[in-house]
Amino acid sequence: MDLQNSRLAQAGFPAVIVLVVTVMILPLPSSLLDLLLVANISTAVLILLVSINVRRALDFSSFPSLLLVVTLFRIGLNVSTSRAVLSRGDAGGVIETFGSFVVGGNIVVGIVIFVIITLVQFVVISNGSGRVAEVSARFTLDAMPGKQMAIDADLNAGMLTDEEAKQRRKEVADEADFYGAMDGASKFVKGDAIAGLVITLVNLVGGLIVGVMQMGMDIGDAVATYSMLTVGDGLVAQIPALLVSISSGLIVTRSNGETDLGNDVLGQFSRQGDAIRSGGVVVTLLMFVPGMPKVPFLICGSALILIGHRLMQRPEPAPAFDEDADGGEAVAESPQQLAIDARVEPLELDISVDLIALVDSSRGGDLLDRVGALRRKIAAELGFVMPAIRTRDNVDLPSNTYILRIHGVELGRGEAPAERVLVIGDDLDRFPGTDVVEPVFGLAAKWVPTEFGPEAEIAGYTVVDRSALIVTHLAELVRRSAGRLLSRTDVKELVDGVGATDPAVVEDLSSQSVGLGEIQRVLATLLDDGIGIRDLVRILEAIGERARTSRSTDALVEAARASLGPAITAGLAVDGVLRLVTLDPRLETGMAERHEMTDAGGVLQLGPLLHEHLVGELQRIVGVAGALGVPAVVVCAAPLRPALSRLVNQTVPNVTVVSYQEIGDHLGVEVIDAVHAPAPPAPNMENGHEPLARV
Repeated sequence: MDLQNSRLAQAGFPAVIVLVVTVMILPLPSSLLDLLLVANISTAVLILLVSINVRRALDFSSFPSLLLVVTLFRIGLNVSTSRAVLSRGDAGGVIETFGSFVVGGNIVVGIVIFVIITLVQFVVISNGSGRVAEVSARFTLDAMPGKQMAIDADLNAGMLTDEEAKQRRKEVADEADFYGAMDGASKFVKGDAIAGLVITLVNLVGGLIVGVMQMGMDIGDAVATYSMLTVGDGLVAQIPALLVSISSGLIVTRSNGETDLGNDVLGQFSRQGDAIRSGGVVVTLLMFVPGMPKVPFLICGSALILIGHRLMQRPEPAPAFDEDADGGEAVAESPQQLAIDARVEPLELDISVDLIALVDSSRGGDLLDRVGALRRKIAAELGFVMPAIRTRDNVDLPSNTYILRIHGVELGRGEAPAERVLVIGDDLDRFPGTDVVEPVFGLAAKWVPTEFGPEAEIAGYTVVDRSALIVTHLAELVRRSAGRLLSRTDVKELVDGVGATDPAVVEDLSSQSVGLGEIQRVLATLLDDGIGIRDLVRILEAIGERARTSRSTDALVEAARASLGPAITAGLAVDGVLRLVTLDPRLETGMAERHEMTDAGGVLQLGPLLHEHLVGELQRIVGVAGALGVPAVVVCAAPLRPALSRLVNQTVPNVTVVSYQEIGDHLGVEVIDAVHAPAPPAPNMENGHEPLARV
């Protein structure tokens, strides 16, 4: 039977509330009281066992409401048993057994035990768990905005899907709600302890009054009959209350773990063999204190020494150190594996030995999972699947260091110190740590202790953990080098995919004898320009159409760009308006005359003075666009665009060059500036070329 969705579960809690009211109002027979008291004890034991076995507090998120219901049920039973004791001097076998057997028939012993249990519950457990719940609720609510920002950052970086981000936001909200509810529910435990103590004192006095004044007993008989039952009743109520109070303390102090509490404690102690052995030596030495019994100290001390010695001799598990981005297991060092290791991979990540924990899922490492999410993000963004990244440990690297390589060439390096987070922003002197330059975008940053992360998030700083830093660094390098990472095999898979859905497009390319190499050069150029190749059908159609008249890479690229033009310029527009920078007509005409075709494509043969002037103008344009909060976009004629784009990428990479044919009809256009021609130079100043002003 499905307990979670059954009608029994839906009606269970309303029935319990009605039962509590019934128990308080109606007198119950002794046999039914015994059943309800045993059910109360059983429920308390069950709650305690569940609290011990949950891996995190949210796995028992119904505990605050359950605590209220259980407390009300126990108070209702206490009222009903008090009525039975005072009215008929009989409350069933359970209370009688607690009153006689458990406390040995001694009323003084029973009262002392009851008071001790009540004080332990009220002073120690209830106050402690209540304070922990209050602090946890406060810190959880304070850290909630920072956690939400971290989730948004991971989502934007492609490390989370929309569903995963939604689930993590829900967990953050549930955690805040849970600790807030526990803060209030802890007051039930404290109030329950006070109520139990008051009820027992009232019953002691009431029992003597009923026995002596109403039943005509002497004081001794009244104490033997009523006071013993009252103490038994108090113990029957307080022992389950103590178990539930302990459960409350376990829940609010439970940190997230991979297993239940017992396995967590045992596993953590098992890694401290030296400490256990040292403790055994100390315990053994205590038997030489004069007057101490020697045998118990000798037994306990010897046991600890033996356990510690055995734990220290146990070999440490070897870490998995050679894993790919899809989370593959480590492989043995066979000759075949050595050959694979020696091969240059498209993407490689070398980490120092102390960073192995980042890729070891058994130790909480999530780097490989984040890289897998990045691959999905890059595929959705650029239209090709990022190669799997080969991750290796490198004993030659300094501690806390990682290296990113593309085709064996080191393109990125950074540090990721343990128990630190990277805080990015201005005025970082308020945090302790090491000042660094963030390796991805060159921003001012500081590695600070992990415990300062929530404070920095609340203060509005960008906080990045170690895995997120490496994945962000990797993502930026992949975007910058996407054209180099696109292999011939990738192109074949992409073309085969188009052939399965649009066979006419591939047949047209075949009829024009357009090979995979030409397609690869076009696609790589588009990726290098930051243009995704998701709309592959239109790209291949444009290549096939232009290949009828020209097979140069520049011509094929411009045909593909013209086909994708509206999408290209839409990505550069702000609020539907494309802000452009034009070229002075004299300058554009002069550059067109200096445009030459080479094996590598079109280039501009500019003299040093004109080159310097053009670079200065482009740098000025970047400042103008930045002040307006828009991208710096220069527009020119289509034949000139490839050569001008190559020049810009080498000198002022923050400028994007588009052609007039790429401007979509759906966009508004606004000219914000122009790249001016230089002042007329003296004759023959342009390395033998005619001065630009006379062209």
